[in-house]
Amino acid sequence: MTALWSIWWVWIVAALVLAMIEVFVPAFVFLGMAIGAVVVGVALGFGALGWIGAGLPALLLLFAVSSVVAAVALRNVIGVRRGQVKIWDRDIND
Repeated sequence: MTALWSIWWVWIVAALVLAMIEVFVPAFVFLGMAIGAVVVGVALGFGALGWIGAGLPALLLLFAVSSVVAAVALRNVIGVRRGQVKIWDRDIND
């Protein structure tokens, strides 16, 4: 029996769960991890990790690196720009 972490659809399901958590906790943290899980799932699905053995440490390293890259990219694309300030021109009670 193969280990659970080496099955491609398990990573895709984990990505969906992380994306659903992101809906309830909007911080772009879980979205980066969901993208990292998709990267690992797709790499396993296409057999791209066969040359490194696809052991748990290699999968976790790929997950961590791709999650950090995705989080940084999301922060640059979606995050608040440097120097951007929210200016309130009216009160909610007016």
